[in-house]
Amino acid sequence: MVGGGIFAVLGLSVQITKGAAPVAFGLAGVVALLTARSYARLSKAYPSRGGTVTFVNRAFGTGLFSGGINVLLWLSYIVMLALYSQAFGSYAASFVPDTLRGTLKHVFLSAVIVVITVVNIAGATTVARAERVVVAIKIAILALFVVVGMAGVSVTRLEPAQWSSPVSVVAGGMIIFLAYEGFELIANAAEDVADPVRTLTRAYYTSVLFVIGLYILVAVVAVGSVPLAELVNARDYALAEAARPALGAAGFTMIGIAAMLSTASAINATLYGTARMTYIIATARELPAQLERPIWNQPLEGLLITAVATLVIANVLDLQSISTMGSAGFLLIFAVVNAAEARTARGRGTTPWISALAAVACIGALAALVVNSSIGSCLVLVAMVVLSFAIEAIYRRASGSAARA
Repeated sequence: MVGGGIFAVLGLSVQITKGAAPVAFGLAGVVALLTARSYARLSKAYPSRGGTVTFVNRAFGTGLFSGGINVLLWLSYIVMLALYSQAFGSYAASFVPDTLRGTLKHVFLSAVIVVITVVNIAGATTVARAERVVVAIKIAILALFVVVGMAGVSVTRLEPAQWSSPVSVVAGGMIIFLAYEGFELIANAAEDVADPVRTLTRAYYTSVLFVIGLYILVAVVAVGSVPLAELVNARDYALAEAARPALGAAGFTMIGIAAMLSTASAINATLYGTARMTYIIATARELPAQLERPIWNQPLEGLLITAVATLVIANVLDLQSISTMGSAGFLLIFAVVNAAEARTARGRGTTPWISALAAVACIGALAALVVNSSIGSCLVLVAMVVLSFAIEAIYRRASGSAARA
């Protein structure tokens, strides 16, 4: 979870919410925590490598609706991978001369996608080993940033007088909701961990609560230490810029390295989960059976297709468009997952009202995001949803015709 999100969207959050950036991260965290509860309960009831795909299919069957939502999930992961890749490229390019940044950003972001795809081909053990090392380093660096930076925080920069309007604060919280994206991938690890029911449930609550606290503290230090205009001007690498007051040039370098490690880590984890997700969607007959076909004794075709699509989107779209698409896509998917938990709750002997409330919160957050987005961003979002269901409908028609033949 502490991957590309906080490094990529901190500057965007400040631009939209101004001094209320910590509040925006808190609002997004509440929606994430409510949704994590649904994931924890569904993971306990239906542990499998399918995660979200399995939950949606169990609750709503394997029809056009579930298939369309699951394809939308796949496309949303590709958008998120593009965001993480752009963030990696931006921070890597911040160390080179200004005249080369535009070109080298694309070189760096493309290279990291290719390298991490190879890491995932090596298997789950390699992914896990890499994640442990990277997570330890990036958390240590962010903790140092918070501890040292707190001494230079100016409370006046965080006062309500410095905030955007309440509507903008809510909208800002939702456009950066993607900073919490990642906790749902815990469900995909069900077949790779011992005692998944106990382990996965603890993982959801521990990770989301920890990240909420970390993000709010990071936002407090960033907004409280640096003038808003400077953070907005350095939007693509705002967190590194926020480290200058307390840690100087060394702090900029340190946070830049942490950002590169974190975004690489996020790409690593997301590719890992996505490869398994496409396999499950294919076995549920919601995507072509070719995605089940083993490559080097592993179902890697979905991984390779995802990596290629990520390369295209990351090199074509801008950061704000990707952020809007990613947040909106996951808010819609999480609304469906919360509804799935509510729909199956009584059959498992639990009450559905909290999950129903979480679904409403996701829809409300999505509405706030759409209302405050440009027409172009809204059209891209609509196109992504339509494309998801079109892919599913075309595949079902084609597979049905093939079966009848």
